Amino acid sequence: MRSLFLLISILGASVALAAPKPHVITFGKWTTIKWAIGPDENKTVDAKVRPIYVDGQLKEFTVGVPHEITERLFAVRRALRVNDALPQETTATPRWIWQPGGWLMVDRVSGHITQINLPDFDPDASPASWYRDYVAYCGVSDDGKKLEAVVAQAGRRKPVLKKRIGDAPNDGEPLCPAPDWQRQPARVSFEPKVGDRLIYSIRGRAAEAVRQEEEEESSE
Repeated sequence: MRSLFLLISILGASVALAAPKPHVITFGKWTTIKWAIGPDENKTVDAKVRPIYVDGQLKEFTVGVPHEITERLFAVRRALRVNDALPQETTATPRWIWQPGGWLMVDRVSGHITQINLPDFDPDASPASWYRDYVAYCGVSDDGKKLEAVVAQAGRRKPVLKKRIGDAPNDGEPLCPAPDWQRQPARVSFEPKVGDRLIYSIRGRAAEAVRQEEEEESSE
């Protein structure tokens, strides 16, 4: 009997040690700030940011409403506080400025926060639209000349869709409105400032353009 009790105690302790520690993820209060946007950061806009905490420790600043991907994972836009002080400035106080950032993936179980890989995403000018674990936006090529329709999938490095749809403007304004999604079948539409509306069908890890007649058939 004594041996049985000892065995049960050891097993109970092992289970307790193996159980993952629950993490508490919370958001702080909203604060209104101004951040610099545009190629030369010569424009400022008002934005509301709030901190995100893991187990009471500040991890990042965020902006906007989180997108729930699963019961465990959600995505949220990042806000960056950058020290803008020049090397020759001798002030001991950092000169903080706010800048829009990319998107973060938050794991409620592990408490990990990681940056989502978004090819050619422009933090200043790429309004993003989420559906499931896909995010669609208009991006800019590395040389700054090409406007691209992009669909990325969280957790994957290679985009599901990356298609040139025109020339990239250089006025600091949004490249296009946030794309629209529909389900069954899963489709996403882009409306660049110049040119026609473009629709792509998303199937798993692949995308293909939708012809005009297919669009008309699905809307009937």
